[in-house]
Amino acid sequence: MKQLLRNMFIFWAVILSGPIHSAAGEIEAADFRGKKISIHAPARRIVCLIESALSGIYMLGAEESVVGISTNIYGSHVMGYYAALDKRIAQKQLPAPGNWDFVNIESVLSLSPDLVVVWSHQEESIAALEDKGLPVYGVFIRTFDDIYKEITDLGILTGKTSRAQFLVSQTRREMEIFSQQIKHVSHPLPRVYFMWSQGMLETSGKNSSANDLIRLAGGENVCGHIEQEHMVVNMENVLAWNPEVIVMWHNVSRDPDDVIHDPLWKSVSAVKNLRVHELPDPFMCDFWTLKFQFAVKAVAKWCHPEALTELNLDAESRKMIQVLYGRDIK
Repeated sequence: MKQLLRNMFIFWAVILSGPIHSAAGEIEAADFRGKKISIHAPARRIVCLIESALSGIYMLGAEESVVGISTNIYGSHVMGYYAALDKRIAQKQLPAPGNWDFVNIESVLSLSPDLVVVWSHQEESIAALEDKGLPVYGVFIRTFDDIYKEITDLGILTGKTSRAQFLVSQTRREMEIFSQQIKHVSHPLPRVYFMWSQGMLETSGKNSSANDLIRLAGGENVCGHIEQEHMVVNMENVLAWNPEVIVMWHNVSRDPDDVIHDPLWKSVSAVKNLRVHELPDPFMCDFWTLKFQFAVKAVAKWCHPEALTELNLDAESRKMIQVLYGRDIK
């Protein structure tokens, strides 16, 4: 309850404050480095090299401001979705001067952006861009509260504050309604192990969006006692934790059957009871965006199948996309 009240206080503080303007009339927002970003007017030429942040910009209805995108968009599983959202992407007309790992500084400069969005850990690239006088918004998503901050800040920087407020409000409301639906699920909560696609022993601890996901879905992260956001554990620990549900991030090279038929995992409760599940298309359940709400519902259905028999995940995904993007995406 205290955490809920705290979150509500922060949310309404943001809502009531509106865009932050400096004494000189500039628009300001602090990024995830704690760095204050100041621009003279709402950004109209944005180079966004993070797919999750790009998704947020399209949710805000600020896609016309995008002049450069991540190389990860073209040729990946998300291409079809963005092609449906933006004909420039469908025709591969938007330049892609980098991604979360590499930034072509000269290519970014050639696009004359008034805002660049990159991962905050790309320190050398950020320094090079800022040395050229470009405003850079650094992103580092660790928890769902960080997602609310990112969409709020991008709303301020693009002049879409009202839309950002709506998106945050709707998502919070949806999560509150859903939390009431699973309020009386069985106890103790099922023990859940989250498996990243990089490896079967790569998982997330307490300070992570994966932990938030499991908690909101009515489960208990077996690694929730470990502070690390991302880590590699050993098989002995997994066997000792004995998770009752295994949730896999979308994986093109491994599916639940691979885990179920792996002899090293055969004694794990989730494997013995065939409770190994893979999250669907990452675009639909990307929990570095406001679409985390769909992932929460999917994991909740796997954790509490008896209590959520009427939860239709296909219908939930369609409803969510309509609210977040203001249209259907096929």
